Amino acid sequence: MNLTKWDPLRELDEMAGRFGHLFGRPFPLMRRDAGRENLTMADWVPAVDISETAESFKLKVELPEVKKEDVHVTLENGMLTIQGERRQEKEEKDTRMHRVECSYGSFLRSFQVPENVDGTRIDAEFKDGMLLVTLPKTEAAAPKVTEVQIH
Repeated sequence: MNLTKWDPLRELDEMAGRFGHLFGRPFPLMRRDAGRENLTMADWVPAVDISETAESFKLKVELPEVKKEDVHVTLENGMLTIQGERRQEKEEKDTRMHRVECSYGSFLRSFQVPENVDGTRIDAEFKDGMLLVTLPKTEAAAPKVTEVQIH
């Protein structure tokens, strides 16, 4: 397990995401680029599962009804960003909507990448509405067990 420096802005981002999910509408998200903070609005926030093995970190992002070409994954200054858009189909003239609960529009998720990730070998696969991002760990980051003598 890695220790992470406490970042109050990251805490606020996470809290805003939870409130947005709770109230069913987007909240502004803080995003830092090169030391600057930018306010970004997302129309919806896809769910993400993050897991870790000895060799890599894996992100599983739910993107139903999103086309592969509408998704962009970037790594810049240790920040992995997944952004894109879920487009709503045009309503037919003879169709009257009674309820619309699905979210559409732009989305953005950013994650601080641990230092032990090899940014040159990141892989992303899009299949059946799921984006799978694999962040391989550096060779030097392989877990080592060191026995510590107690005095």
